[in-house]
Formats: sequence, structure tokens, C-alpha cells
Amino acid sequence: MFLSRLVCAFVLVACGGCRRAAGVPGEAERPEPELLEVEVGATALLKCGASRSQGNASHDWFSVHKEKPVLIFRVRQGQGQSEPGEYQHRLSLQDGGATLALTQVTPHDERIFLCQGKRPRSQEHRTQLRVFKAPEEPSIQANTVGISVNSPEPEEVATCVGRNGYPLPQVTWYKDGQPLREDRNRVHIQSSQIVESSGLYTLQSVLKAQLLKEDRGAQFYCELSYRLPSGNHMKESREVTVPVFYPAEKVWLEVEPVGTLKEGDRVEIRCLADGHPPPHFSISKQNLSTREMEEERTEDNGVLVLQPALKEHSGRYECQGLDLETMASLVSDPQELLVNYVSDVRVSPAAPEGQEGSNLSLTCDAESSQALEFQWLREETGEVLARGPELHLRALQRTAGGPYRCVAWAPSVPGLNRSRLVDVAVAGPPWMAQKERKVWVRQNALLNLSCEASGRPRPTISWTVAGAASEQDRGPHSVLSILTVLVTPELLETGAECVASNALGRNSTTILLALESNRTAGPSAPTVSPHGRANSTSTEKKLREPESKGVVIVAVTVCVLVLAVLGAVVYFLYKKGRLPCGRSGKQEMERNTSI
Repeated sequence: MFLSRLVCAFVLVACGGCRRAAGVPGEAERPEPELLEVEVGATALLKCGASRSQGNASHDWFSVHKEKPVLIFRVRQGQGQSEPGEYQHRLSLQDGGATLALTQVTPHDERIFLCQGKRPRSQEHRTQLRVFKAPEEPSIQANTVGISVNSPEPEEVATCVGRNGYPLPQVTWYKDGQPLREDRNRVHIQSSQIVESSGLYTLQSVLKAQLLKEDRGAQFYCELSYRLPSGNHMKESREVTVPVFYPAEKVWLEVEPVGTLKEGDRVEIRCLADGHPPPHFSISKQNLSTREMEEERTEDNGVLVLQPALKEHSGRYECQGLDLETMASLVSDPQELLVNYVSDVRVSPAAPEGQEGSNLSLTCDAESSQALEFQWLREETGEVLARGPELHLRALQRTAGGPYRCVAWAPSVPGLNRSRLVDVAVAGPPWMAQKERKVWVRQNALLNLSCEASGRPRPTISWTVAGAASEQDRGPHSVLSILTVLVTPELLETGAECVASNALGRNSTTILLALESNRTAGPSAPTVSPHGRANSTSTEKKLREPESKGVVIVAVTVCVLVLAVLGAVVYFLYKKGRLPCGRSGKQEMERNTSI
């Protein structure tokens, strides 16, 4: 029995030695393979070990996949030959046959490559090829619909996708820079992968969570961690936010602009809440008569626009918010709104009137929500006449008549002011635009004579000569009369007089007429109706005779008198025979004197 067991053991040992001598790969004791790391698309340099460094070596290369070796390349005396198959066109020898180069490495190449020497001395060298590929930049898609804090289970927050990486990268989710961990009740992370035809992985990770009100505005992003031959790396996605829905707990009112309000401002009363989405708002104002809150009509949800704001808008306001999902209602604290105003500016007397030479006092008053100050201005010039509610006009003159403005303003509210315009009437006898003027005319011609007067009461105008008269209004207290007459000798002699009168007196203007044929110098400028006059004195300036005309007339008269005297003296001397003149001279003298 012992002998038979000994024979069997000897046979087994002998058979094992025969298999090793036959060079069957994978049967000998396998040392740890050499590790070679290469990125996708690069070239892997497979070494056959130190004993195969000589150029005349002979060995074979095997691809071992799932413990099955497949011959892919033969080396004989430093010359290589690829075997048909997937590596046929990607293998070549380098370093005199000691190195096998594998180009365009793919994830499918991640396996063991075996180099085995030929007899008589059979040796093998194993190389483990590891392949790496960085994933593309991760893309992230957030939930745009929104998540309610009342959701009973975690809802999808965002989805992260990392494409074309190898091996499969690791994903980590972050919220506001802090990593998120799996929590059965609050945080779920579901990841899946797809193997592309290229052998690369596409990773998809879905983050689900139960969010709180405090998570509104939180920034979520994902991170992909991966390894390359150069070391560990990571890529981050962009940050995203997710709408978070939560019920309102409080509503309140805000008024814009902030600060003191006045009439004429654009005022917005806005209703706000701390819920998202906001509830349905309504704004109410207290009725001063019934003390009840009455809803105001608004164009926008929760916004009441007062434009322009009036003093009637002052009062107590409140906001009501209605959650349309839970039908819960919230009411804000009441808020008082004050619109400052100045109104009902009054001047007493309302229609002030005084006679020339008298005194007149005006008083201004107004209503306001603030203390007021007053000042009086002359409307035509803007001159400040007095500060305070009273204006005293003493010794009235005709020029004091016209518009005055009382301005009331509140110093505590910039820009708040109102004013009242009042017209001061100064009563007196008529005032003539011109007292006297001279008009150059042609005899037997039609002539328009004009006369303008003003006064309070409004005067009436009459003429001392006959003609066709017409009137034009120059204002509420002024009148212009135009008289059309025929120039006759009698009219030239008497001239014309315009008489204006009212209840307080009368006044007149005298118009002197002179023939143009008697005017020796200066342009001919007969007077017609003053429709083209710029003011009440323009006609007078136009018709005023230049002073140089009188000088010329006087000079001519003196010359004539001197010549007459000189002629008389010469004639007297001639009659006395004291001038030795011949007959021809006498005849010449006679001719001269006859002229």
C-alpha cells in the first residue's frame, strides 16, 4: 500500500515537470504582474523583462482576458509578427524587440499582457495594463418646478451627468459648499451608469431631498472625483438653485417713497409676505364715517398706487393675505398714512379795489396739515413785496393795479406749497395814452384819428368833431376809439379833441392838424389809426417834429429880410445919383428891382 502511494506521487511530480518543460502558460507559479497605467488614446509600452533585452531573443506575447491567454504577437530573432485579431494593426516592436508598443489604447485594453520566452529556457513576464480617461465637465439640471416644504417624502432637487470617463468616477453632492450624505428620511442619492460602445462610462446621479424654508436660495452642485496616472482629480458643476415653496407666516405693509409725503407725490402701498409663492393680497382702508375697513381697488396683486396722492388718501390701511392652497388668511398690522397738504388758499378781500391815493390791505389764509408761512409777490416782476399773511399797499397809484400772488408753504415739508392769484383794481379818472399831438395831413383827404384811454371804471370816449367812430377793447379797463373824418379847412383850423370820462372824472387828448404842403423838411408821415403802434407813446414819437425844421425856417426868413433891405438901399442911392451907372446899368437895375 505504501509503495503504491509512492509511485503515484512520483508520477504526479514527473507530469508536473513535463508540463512546465512543455511551456504551457499559466501553469507555473505566477508572480505579481507589473502595473502599467496609460490614458485612453495614448501608447502603452509593454516590457518583456530584463532577460528579453537582447536583440536576438525569441518570445511570444499573449493577451490574457478572463484567465484565457490569446497569442497576439511573435518575436523571432528580434523580428516581430502580429497575429490576426483586434491587435493586428496596433502592435509594433521598440528597443530592439524588448518592448512591445500598443497604440491608441482603449478601455477594452485593460487586461494582463504576458511575455513568454521560448525554450530551452522558458521565462514569462506579466504586465497589468490600467486605462484611465477623465470625464467631461459635469452637467447639472435643477428642478425648475419647485419643491414644497410640506412634501411627505424627498423630492428631486437636481440631476448630475458625467460623460465619457474611465473608470467610473465618484460623485459627491454639495449644498452651500457642504457635502451631503445619505439620510434615509431626508437625503437620497441615486446613481446609475451607462457603458458606451467605446467602453467609457456615463454616470448619472439624482439628488432627492426634503427641503426646508431655510433652503430658499441654497446653492447645489455636484463634484466628480476620478484618477489619472498623474494622480487624483475632480471636476465641479455649476451651482443651481431650486424654488422652495412654503406658506406665509406674516404679512405687512410698506410705503414708497419712505419719509414725509405730500400732495402730488406718486405713492405706492405694497403688501408683502414671508411665504413663497406669495398669497393673494387685498388692501383695505378705514372708512372715517363707519370705522369699518373697506377694500381698495388695486391694479396689481398687493400694490395700491396713489398718483397723484391727495389729502383724502390719508388714513389707516391694512393688508390681508389669503393662501389659496391652504385657504389660511393672515392680516397685517394697521399702518397710518399721512399725505401732507396745503389747500384752500384764500385772499381777503377776494376782489380788492381802491381809489388812487388811498390805502389797501390784503390778507392771505390757507388750510394745511403743517405750520405755514406766507409771502406776497408782484406777479409781473416776481418781486417779493412782503413776508407774512398780510400785504399793505399805501397811497395807491395807477401803476399799483394788476395781479398779485400769495404763496403759502410748509417749511417742514420741502416742495409743499400752494398759491392764489388776485387782481388789485385801482379806481380813478381816465388816463390818456397821449395828451396832445400834431398830425400832418392832406386837404380833402380821409383821415383816421385814434385815441386810447384807460381807467376804472372803464371810460367812454367822445369826439368834439363829427365823423364815423368805432371802438376796440384794449383790456378790461382800456378802450381805443378811431374816428374817420374828412380834412376840411374848418377841421384844419379847429383840430380835434378826444374826451374820455367815467364816474370819477374826465380827461382829454388834443390833436392838431397841419397841411403837409407847409412842411419844408422831414419825411411825410400823416397819422392814421394806431393799429400798428407798439405802445401808447409810439404815435407821439413818430409825429414829433424835429427841432432842426424851426431853425431852417428862421434862417430863410432872415435871409429874405436882409436881401429886401439891401435892395432898398441900392435903389435909394441910385435915385440920388450917387451910383455911377450907365444906361445899360440902369436898365439892369430896373429889371432886378422889378422882381
